[in-house]
Amino acid sequence: MYRLTIILITLCTIFFTVLAAPLRLDRATTGSLEKRITHTGEGTWFEVGTGACGYTDTDDDPIVAISAEIYNTGGNCNQWIHITNTDNGQSAYGKTRDECESCGSGSLDMSPGLFEELSTLDTGEIPISWHFMSEDWSP
Repeated sequence: MYRLTIILITLCTIFFTVLAAPLRLDRATTGSLEKRITHTGEGTWFEVGTGACGYTDTDDDPIVAISAEIYNTGGNCNQWIHITNTDNGQSAYGKTRDECESCGSGSLDMSPGLFEELSTLDTGEIPISWHFMSEDWSP
């Protein structure tokens, strides 16, 4: 009986030690953490067509192209983004549908319709802050 008790205590100790061991984060986990970050950069506009995500949109649609660094393999396609013009406080929502090769990691390229919710097209470039919304969020 004494041996059985010692064996059970040993097995329980090993089991709880394994549970307490740190886990290695994979790309999917770190990607979801990325969505909680508020990014800052420059906002510009572009003429929309068929984007890297494979959808054809129009200039009136609230479309966003994210930097190649964040786009990676398209894991953020169709993800909504909340964007704020930090100069005037105007904000809007856009849907990730394209990749911007020339954008810095915190910068976004927007459809004319979306850009006009934040500023005039004549402005051309505006300072912005932005973050991804939850995956199941929609305006």
